[in-house]
Amino acid sequence: MRLTVNIDHVATLREARGGMEPDPVAAAMQCELAGAEGIVCHLREDRRHINDRDLRLLRECVQTKLDLEMAPTDEIVRIAIETLPELATLVPERREELTTEGGLDVRGHKRTLRDVVTELQKHDIEVSMFVDPVREQIEACKEVGADKIEIHTGEYANARNEREQFGFLEEIIAAARLGKELGMGVNAGHGLNYRNIIPFRDIEEVDEVSIGHALISRAVFVGLDRAVKEMLDLLR
Repeated sequence: MRLTVNIDHVATLREARGGMEPDPVAAAMQCELAGAEGIVCHLREDRRHINDRDLRLLRECVQTKLDLEMAPTDEIVRIAIETLPELATLVPERREELTTEGGLDVRGHKRTLRDVVTELQKHDIEVSMFVDPVREQIEACKEVGADKIEIHTGEYANARNEREQFGFLEEIIAAARLGKELGMGVNAGHGLNYRNIIPFRDIEEVDEVSIGHALISRAVFVGLDRAVKEMLDLLR
């Protein structure tokens, strides 16, 4: 199972003071050197953390894989085509949310999303859909031509007890199997940390996990190098 690191929260810390530190691009380089197999960033329409300069430099510097999380809007699609990340992950976006709160409604927007997927793939950008572990949404991802899905793990991460968490985990496992059966790659992410990641080691269908907040929070105490290596040890 591969680990990709979301460096948005490094940019959030920078923006808290409106200065230049810490630099999310430098953080991305440290994560790669520590063994991360990809870097994830979300260029939001309001540029609340990652900005255009960050994305440009990340494209120049990232040696593993750059995964651009993005809303399927004309402006961000244009920027993605100019930047050429290896992967574009389409996510829902609301300005008032603190972080992405749920999966994309692929089933309800198939025509629009099919056009976005086609346009990105024309420029050799693979496309993933960030979706809840719901059969209808995953089937819709296949219908619009997505290369991959990223299963939203937020409900699992926020479960109030072990019984509830187990139920959400079963949904994730079923969704991952369906994604594979339909011929798509399967990633997972949102709210995963050093404790709740453990059961994912047994889900063979999940190719990759994306972790941001928990890893950057751990790095405050032990540094990025150790934080990444500790997560890799857990995954292995």
